[in-house]
Amino acid sequence: MRTSIATVSLSGSLTEKLTAASRAGFDGVEIFENDLLASPLTPEEIRARCADLGLAVELYQPMRDIEAVPEEEFARNLRRARHKFELMRRLGADTVLVCSSVSPAAVDDDALAAEQLSRLADLAQDFGIRVAYEALAWGRHVSTYDHSWHLVRTAGHPALGVCLDSFHILSRGSDPRGIEDIPGEKIFFLQLADAPQLAMDVLQWSRHYRCFPGQGGFDVAGLLRHVLRAGYRGPLSLEVFNDVFRQADAGPTAVDARRSLLALQEAAGTADLPAPVVPTGVAFAELVTPDVEPVTAVLDALGFTRTARHRGKPVDLWQQGQARVLVNTAGAVRREGTQLAAIGLESPDPAGAARRAEALLAPVLPRRRAPEDAPLDAVAAPDGTELFFCATGQPHLPDWRADFEDVAAPADTGGVERVDHLALTQPWHHFDKAALFHRSVLGLDAQESVDVADPYGLQRSRAVTNADGSVRIALGVGAAPTDDTAHAQHLALATGDVVAAARRFRAAGGRLLPIPANYYDDLAARHDLPDEELETYRDLGILYDRDAGGAFRHCYTETVGRLFFELVQRDPGYRGYGAPNAPVRLAAQHARHTAR
Repeated sequence: MRTSIATVSLSGSLTEKLTAASRAGFDGVEIFENDLLASPLTPEEIRARCADLGLAVELYQPMRDIEAVPEEEFARNLRRARHKFELMRRLGADTVLVCSSVSPAAVDDDALAAEQLSRLADLAQDFGIRVAYEALAWGRHVSTYDHSWHLVRTAGHPALGVCLDSFHILSRGSDPRGIEDIPGEKIFFLQLADAPQLAMDVLQWSRHYRCFPGQGGFDVAGLLRHVLRAGYRGPLSLEVFNDVFRQADAGPTAVDARRSLLALQEAAGTADLPAPVVPTGVAFAELVTPDVEPVTAVLDALGFTRTARHRGKPVDLWQQGQARVLVNTAGAVRREGTQLAAIGLESPDPAGAARRAEALLAPVLPRRRAPEDAPLDAVAAPDGTELFFCATGQPHLPDWRADFEDVAAPADTGGVERVDHLALTQPWHHFDKAALFHRSVLGLDAQESVDVADPYGLQRSRAVTNADGSVRIALGVGAAPTDDTAHAQHLALATGDVVAAARRFRAAGGRLLPIPANYYDDLAARHDLPDEELETYRDLGILYDRDAGGAFRHCYTETVGRLFFELVQRDPGYRGYGAPNAPVRLAAQHARHTAR
């Protein structure tokens, strides 16, 4: 199906928006009136620009407050419409969006509304234009799609149809199954947007918090299936009002938008993409550092052993149990310090995973590879983290470890068994983009977004995981852009006994993050823990959480560069990440940061 995006969904000038839409692979655009009014280009020049970029002008919008008004007011509306239709003919647009009226002058009279919409369609037909009538969720008298269809059906004009908007339908909780009762040829246009589930005024919700399909909590794919079963064959168009998107670079936003439509079409059964190849584990975490000693000192205290050295690059492999950490000193920038730069994901089909990524606009990254190096494909996550598709120890598939020369056998001295999860802090404008990327490209399931208090505001966090929890990635975005602690990444290491692991780490010279005594006073009130256990937790800085599935015990190392480590003891049924403890951890890290 053809794909389109409203220019209001992107940042920049109209020319920049059109260029971004074309480069992302869209077939058409909705021209938002404000974008045209602010453009120095004439309608003819905009039409030519779109043609040069391979974009059809699918819709001109919006035309507001037209119907169900006194005759004198409607005459003025027809005059206004005539000017817009003349402009549309110059622009090359043949469909106009008319929103249900919010004017105080509008009356609750369906017969009058249908009659005036029919007269508007008469005028539009003279210009070769169709009128797509949309019910705004906050419309004065028409606020549901079935009501808008009733008016269109009553008017009975061939140039008048409905525009269906997923936000207006789903935000009101309307049942989209009734869409199938609308003849497909009378659905003139379809606008798609997702949104997080929020309890707020629907107008503010619409104007500030819409997002692309797959980034929010609406069943947009279900709605699309109903629209297609009705017989709609027009473009799938994105209309997203979002404060973050309007400030982010138009190019990446357009790519993310196009990715969302590809994933949506797949979910609705109308796109044939390579099947998802869900990762089955974490092969390695790669740290890039300009100063190797501080990070290797922490690894050594945690019980890791330097077991191998890359044959041609300054990269060391540190290992304990099934947890592997690569320490890379090539190309590190000192001012950024140590950071998590890449993740190796175990894949049952690395080549298939790469094909899936490329089909969803995440191209395989170019890499300089020596002839003897293992062929290892990687793509970039929205925050720049490289994700490698690995086959560690799988028969008949290249093993990335063949690029390393063994220097020592791993020792089991610290109690670390494997990587429990990784936490990646996103740039503020990449949070929703990251959730969509990990869901669509990697096939991971996304948990609900949560807000966590830090000393200067709220941090958003959302975890993505595979079915058995062998891959867990916590995506976060901080509220304090000038505070380095708000942008730290971390690597959580699973252990069967966090108390023993913490004691070994401290005995080996490692420094654990100190936790305020007030936390443990509160912990004693919230959970009936033995005094001796509480005192142990207090001494080691261990935090505690419990849900219906079991307990979660964890502690943190001090931060090195942008990175810190977490030791985690997770009961098998516990599915969280200790979110209730995050405000305490963030405050403790901030206190250590400001004390330096």
